[in-house]
Amino acid sequence: MNTREKTYKLVLTALFLALCLVLPFVTGGIPTIGNMLLPMHIPVLLCGLLCGWQYGLVIGFVAPLLRSTLFGMPPIYPVALAMAFELAAYGLIIGLVYTALHKRGLAALYGSLLVAMVGGRLVWGVAEVVLLGMAGNAFTLQAFLSGALLTAVPGIVLQLVLIPAVMVALDRTGVVRFQNA
Repeated sequence: MNTREKTYKLVLTALFLALCLVLPFVTGGIPTIGNMLLPMHIPVLLCGLLCGWQYGLVIGFVAPLLRSTLFGMPPIYPVALAMAFELAAYGLIIGLVYTALHKRGLAALYGSLLVAMVGGRLVWGVAEVVLLGMAGNAFTLQAFLSGALLTAVPGIVLQLVLIPAVMVALDRTGVVRFQNA
């Protein structure tokens, strides 16, 4: 990778970090909606796709911790810590899976998104078990299903609609080659 490409990826990564910090303000007035729309997930997933797994992993891990430190939300323990592992997994998994697929386009993107979403939620569940277990609390299967699936459905739908739309738009403008050449 040449210097120009590295600089381009660093600038994009900084943009995605800024989006991770700012997007929750859009939904933050009503915490229930913010929890449902998962606004920090979208920039991390896009970072993993556009910049690679290394950048997605770092932004995913740093963003919730930095946001917690700067703005007090999400609360550092256990929410921001568990989110750090979850979002790092999203950035890592989507970057690795999408890169490993030889075909490009919507099928590869949706496959990568689904694998990353499942993997990230599993990592979140494990992080919650460990973090809450250290405090002597239990993290039940019911709590996992509620947090990972039921309350997250609007955010999951938003990710499945918005991320492919962004990638197609970037392809059509020539910014990123997304479709098979």
